[in-house]
Parts: sequence; C-alpha cells; structure tokens
Amino acid sequence: MEKKKSPETLRSARWFAPDDLRAFGHRSRAMQMGYAPEEWKGRPVIAILNTWSDAQPCHMHFKSRVDDVKRGVLMAGGFPMELPALSLSESFLKPTTMLYRNMLAMDAEELLRGHPVDGVVLMGGCDKTTPGLLLGATSMGLPTIYLPAGPMLRGNWKGKTLGSGSDAWKYWDERRAGKISDEDWVDVEAGIARSYGTCMTMGTASTMTAIAESIGMTLSGASSIPAADAGHIRMASACGRRIVEMVWEDLTPQKIQTRKAFENAITVAMAMGCSTNAIIHLIAQARRAGQDIGLDDFETASRKVPVIANVRPSGDKYLMEDFFYAGGLPGLMSRIRPHLHLDAMTVTGRTLGDNIARAEVYNDDVIRNLENPIYAEGALAVLRGNLAPDGCVIKPSACEPRFLKHSGPALVFDDYPAMKKAVDDPDLDVTADHVMILRNAGPQGGPGMPEWGMLPIPTKLVRQGVRDMVRLSDARMSGTSYGACILHVAPESCIGGPLALVKNGDRITLDVAARTINLDVPEAELAKRRAEWKPPETRYERGYGWMFTRHIRQANEGCDFDFLETGFGAPVGEPSIY
Repeated sequence: MEKKKSPETLRSARWFAPDDLRAFGHRSRAMQMGYAPEEWKGRPVIAILNTWSDAQPCHMHFKSRVDDVKRGVLMAGGFPMELPALSLSESFLKPTTMLYRNMLAMDAEELLRGHPVDGVVLMGGCDKTTPGLLLGATSMGLPTIYLPAGPMLRGNWKGKTLGSGSDAWKYWDERRAGKISDEDWVDVEAGIARSYGTCMTMGTASTMTAIAESIGMTLSGASSIPAADAGHIRMASACGRRIVEMVWEDLTPQKIQTRKAFENAITVAMAMGCSTNAIIHLIAQARRAGQDIGLDDFETASRKVPVIANVRPSGDKYLMEDFFYAGGLPGLMSRIRPHLHLDAMTVTGRTLGDNIARAEVYNDDVIRNLENPIYAEGALAVLRGNLAPDGCVIKPSACEPRFLKHSGPALVFDDYPAMKKAVDDPDLDVTADHVMILRNAGPQGGPGMPEWGMLPIPTKLVRQGVRDMVRLSDARMSGTSYGACILHVAPESCIGGPLALVKNGDRITLDVAARTINLDVPEAELAKRRAEWKPPETRYERGYGWMFTRHIRQANEGCDFDFLETGFGAPVGEPSIY
C-alpha cells in the first residue's frame, strides 16, 4: 500500500523529536536503557502488548515468542517496546475472567495512549484476552495487528484423543457414575493439556481468534496455527515486520473494522460451530468500532450459514490441530465465499478475497462442503419470548435434538452453591424432562456473568444414563461445553428480569425452530410476583466491583461499560507533554 506517514509525522516523534527539556528526558532515559539515538530516530515505535504471566498456561510461550515479534520489528526498521498487559487466565482467575475483560480493555487503551508508540502488536489468545485487547486497541485507533496464541496439541489418554473442556465434562460425568478410578482420573488430568496454547476444541479461545482473523485483524491463516508449531514462530516474526509497514501506511482499525468485516466474522463464527460467547464479544467489539451489530445479525446468519467445521464440541471427532492440517481458517472461508464480503480490507493490506484466493481444503471430513454440513443451520440460535424479552442464546448444534422443542417443569436455584449441593442429592425431585434454572448469575448478578451455564446433570440422573437436559440461566458457558443449555437470558434476574419470577414447577416451553422461549404462567400472576420481587443485596461497596456493577451493559448489548462505548462521549485526545 501507499506510504502515507513520514518520520516527522510519527506519533512517537512528539516524545523524542523536539528540542526541549521534556524530549531531552525521554531521549536520555532511552539511552539509560542502552539504546542509541540511531535505534529510534525516524523509526516507528511498536508497542508489543504481552499478556504472558506465570498464571497463564495458554500463553506460556509468549515469554519467548515476544522476542520473535521484536526480531520482525527490527528487521522492518522499527523500534520494539514490550508493555506487559493484564493476563486473564481462564483456568485460574476467579470469580470469572469476564469480570475483568473490560479492565484489560482499559489497560490496553491507556497503555497505548500514554506511551510513545506508533503501532501495536497484541499478543493474546486465552478467551477474554482477544476481545479485551481488541476493544482497547480499537478505541485507541493506532495501527494494530493481533497475534493469536494458537491452540495446544491434542490431548491423549489410553489411546483416546482428549479435547479441552468437552472431554473434561464427559469424563467427569463418568467419574460421578463410578466408572473412572482415582488413578485413571489423575492420568486424564495429565493427558488433557499436553502443551502450551489455548483450548484445542472449538471453544471461546479458537472462536475469538478466528473472529479476529475474519474481521481482518490478523495475518491470513494466523488463527489456526498450533502454538507448538514452528510456523507459529515465523508468524510472530511476520507480525513484527507487518506492523511497521502498517504504521507507514497509516492502516488503522477504523479502516478495517467496517460493518462488512463484522458480518464476515458472524458468518465465519456460524460456519465454525462457534462458542456462544462470540455473541457478547462481537457485539461489544462492533460497538467500539462504531458499527451497529446486534442479536438480529446473528439470527440472520444462523438461518443461512451451515456449520461445516467438524470440530468438537459441535463436531464429533476432530480438534483444532486437525482443522489446521485440513486447511485452517482460510480453507474454511474458501468454502463459504458466497456468504462473505470479499472486498473487506485486512491488516495484510489486501482484501479478504485476495487473502483466501489460493486457499484449499485437504480433508473434506474436517472442513465439510456446504452441501454436506454437520449442521444445516448456524451454530447459534437467538430465542425470545416472555422469559427473555431481550433475547437468549442456545447452541443447537451441540445439544441432543430431542430438546430443540421441549416443554417441562422448572427446577429453580438462586445461587450456584445451592444448585451444586442439590445435584448430588440422591433424593432430588427431578426428571430428565425438568428445566434446570440458575439465576442471579448474569453481568451484575454473577458478578461478571460466570461460565456456570452448563449446569451439572443431577447425579441421580447421571446414574440412570442421562447425559443431557434443558438448562437455563443468565450466565454464560465455556465454548468447550455442550448440551441443551440456554444462556445469556436478558434482562438478567438480578435486575428484575422475568427469570427472577420463575417458581419451581412452572412450565417452560422452548421451540428452537420458531426461536421462542416462554414461561407458561398467566400475566396477572407474573404481575403479582413482580410486585413482590425484591432486588438482592448490594455485593460491592467500593473498588472495581462497585464500578463494574454500576456501568456494565446487559448481555444482548455486549457487556461493555457504558462509558467506554463509542457513543458515550467525544474521542479522547492525545496526552499533553509538558
């Protein structure tokens, strides 16, 4: 692309170029670190936002991979500057990483605003790091490229292939049924995660990195490369080289993240059998980019785009490593060309159509043809009714077909501890036809909308051979989860949404084909219950949690903070340097 920037117009020049006392301080401190003026003068300063931490197994390789990015930056004539960013480990951080996604977004935006940088490489991959980093970088508006962590190697136990999360739930039920010994369980724990990298099922991590690529924010094919593959190292270096070019070209997120780009992302997500979390993060990301994307856009795509990625949990056999060998995301996109905006710009400086022009598929069972999908409609469906006036979500491709049209009595729990205790009660009054409900688990109620939505099947039913039933909540669930789980009920129960009014035994009816979900209780009775309802006690009286619960949006609005959305106020200007 055409070079639009010159050295004197670089943003970093505001810090380093003037002949004044402040710039003297900036230059002298750079020299304090051992750098000579020739190393930064007239060169783009590239921030590398690294979410490595000792508590982040998905990003273990980032400690060394950042050096590969720096190598690329230096090769292209840039000056790299690593900036540690908040690391959100899905495995260890409690109560939920979703509570801190927006904190990472704020961290990223302010790191970029306050430092002398001209462009940025974002290093992420674990579930909330992708949307968090992209939210912040989008709001800042500097040339940006995203470097996905990549999926880990496939798991293995006694010759069986194990998939992150999905097989954890599966074998946990077998253990609860008394079919797996203590010794074997330790071997499952050791075998299910064998390398650095993100979950290798089509969970939220792989969903969101694929979405980053389909929006146009990664190098072509970057999201599919396994973390342990040497190609991932080469990709990291290529990110460093390319971001320097992007700075000179002034290729910013605003020029890439158009409405067409987000429609492409939704289309790709549906074809991949994506995580339900994609909806929340994509809506938030689109709003930051000034694009009006909502639940209706997902519903439109769901009706016309089939699931063609045969990857667990929507698929029945393969994992992300197989997906990569089969052609990866470029291969998948080549098969859904009719549904994509091929003229959308990407960080490569070329259009999406150009990026996938030579893409091929090498295994027709892993990446199916449109004529032979694993599920005829998209991965997600948006349901509405008197129980969810602002919508809720189900992943029909990952649940037993018999539950796509169902009516059953409610079994209600007001908090997770009560539910967890009850499911192990051998005398619990429950059948496979019940609709299990967990409430007060939404954005404010959780707090942070934890991944509690795949409620455990009661042990009594597990021992009878039951492995799926309808479960309903205002929580989220892991993208590696499966089953007839209805999630993201909006408005949430904590603020008085209809879910707060349900009582044990109330009949709930859902029809996925009709996209409806309703509480079969007369309106007069609901009005009486509404008048008697009392909000839960305030959980936070100070700190980040206090701010979170007062400014968080509902699930159908992307769960961003209201004051961070584009329409809240004028863009923030550059920092003063005096």
